[in-house]
Amino acid sequence: MSAPTEVMPAQVVPHAWHEDVLALLIGSLLASLGLYVLESGGAVTGGTPGLGLVLSHATSWPFAAVYVVVNIPFVLLGIVQRGWRFTVRSAIAVGLLAGFSLVHPHLMPLEDVSLVYGAIVGNVLVGVAIVVLFRHGSSLGGFGVLALLCQDKLGWRAGYVQLACDAVVLLLSIAVVPPVTLLVSAAGAVLLNFVLALNHRPGRYFGA
Repeated sequence: MSAPTEVMPAQVVPHAWHEDVLALLIGSLLASLGLYVLESGGAVTGGTPGLGLVLSHATSWPFAAVYVVVNIPFVLLGIVQRGWRFTVRSAIAVGLLAGFSLVHPHLMPLEDVSLVYGAIVGNVLVGVAIVVLFRHGSSLGGFGVLALLCQDKLGWRAGYVQLACDAVVLLLSIAVVPPVTLLVSAAGAVLLNFVLALNHRPGRYFGA
């Protein structure tokens, strides 16, 4: 018996503006929650969110402020490479994530979060959030912009590009986390990028 073929839509149906607004809110909220769980468990991750966590650990500066500053160069790259629409949406997502990250500790204090649990749940939440934002013409800034650019221009899967960038961030985290934490965090980053590679690839999603 032959495998069932995938039915292609007759035409691409664009997302309505209110769907994009909800996606920005939901994606940013999920990402901020995932990073909060990661941080509460003592884990780190890749991408500019991970870089923000590493620098926050190293300097004791608030994550929200570090994350916004780290993303400024990538916002400029987004303007040049992907246009104003994508860049503005990504900048809004970055701002929302930073804002949500300030709220979570006050409304949902977390204590005694397992390192392994934090790494798994946190990275899954961030991965799902990135997929939501990608599919609505946005990102969390940073390496997501670079990953989408490589996918669009070179045909490389966004998840694999992000994985390479994440490896660099995790290597930098050696300076602020113990070796065991680094190993668990690395496994969590692989899980995050598996979520991306599984759910966001060329030719699979036809929303716009």
